[in-house]
Amino acid sequence: MTAGVTAAPRRRTRRGAAFRDAGPPVALVVIFGIFAALSPQFRSVDNVQNIVDAAAVLAVVTCGITFVLMMGSIDLSAAGVMGAAALTVSLLVANNRNDNDFGLLGILVAVLLGCAFGCLSGLALVLLKVPSFMATLGVSAAGLGVATLLFAGVQPNISDSMLKGWAIERFLGFSCLTWIAAACVLVGWLVQRYTRLGRYAFAIGGAEEVLTLSGVRVKPYKIAVFALAGAFYGLGGVMVTSQLGAGLVQAGDGYDFSAITAAVVGGTLLTGGRGGVLHSAVGVLLVMVLTNGLVQVGVSPYWQGGVEGLIVVAAVAAAVIPQRRRNQVVK
Repeated sequence: MTAGVTAAPRRRTRRGAAFRDAGPPVALVVIFGIFAALSPQFRSVDNVQNIVDAAAVLAVVTCGITFVLMMGSIDLSAAGVMGAAALTVSLLVANNRNDNDFGLLGILVAVLLGCAFGCLSGLALVLLKVPSFMATLGVSAAGLGVATLLFAGVQPNISDSMLKGWAIERFLGFSCLTWIAAACVLVGWLVQRYTRLGRYAFAIGGAEEVLTLSGVRVKPYKIAVFALAGAFYGLGGVMVTSQLGAGLVQAGDGYDFSAITAAVVGGTLLTGGRGGVLHSAVGVLLVMVLTNGLVQVGVSPYWQGGVEGLIVVAAVAAAVIPQRRRNQVVK
């Protein structure tokens, strides 16, 4: 009798989890279908390719921020880190400002710079006990400062054929940037699924106290998660430089909020412990389909920021309903 009573809630929990996981993909299909019915141009092959290509940079940035959100932290450093990485890579590959031509090494240095900024965020969190949103906001400001110093009033235009080719050359109809983003999503999923870092990121978000009491040293994993996120932001800055053909301080403008939007819409909780890289990837596609669809049906681009904000509020409200019913507390 007792076994039957305990099994029923477990089945309901599994069904509820399956329903939550299926929600964003179903919403993506429904929204795509609505816009496809409203606009013939929206459902064209060229437009679908444009949507996927446009999602590339956001997908990479969202991969990084997803790991931070899984821990229950917030990361607002993407804009500054991307700006610093963009200026760094544009000055290390062939450009109009100096004689450097380090090619792939320059790209690697930019990604490692992003990783270093991420480490700085993690250290501020675990050693100085600064709340994550304030620590990362400060790191973003530092990144923008570094980018401004590197910019030095003269825009560096890149002439490196490999880096420019990322945005221009295509394979199977999609740009190289899209395939790089797909590889990042795959790597992020593998880290989340099969490494101790990914498992502990989930556990920290779900029950950090329990993990600490079990003897796990949580602090190094927190720093590692922020470092991993910073590496993704650094690569995102390199990708924006490839798209623009130049290094700009504002390379990462707006990506922090858009990445959080995509992750939350995809099912990654702001409170941590639920979601993941694949969830967030679906959220990226959902946001990009919605943005493109609104333009295709004639909605002004000036409304898109407001629409994104409403989506975040609605997604968070829907996600926390079960928790609110259990706890009756709003933190």
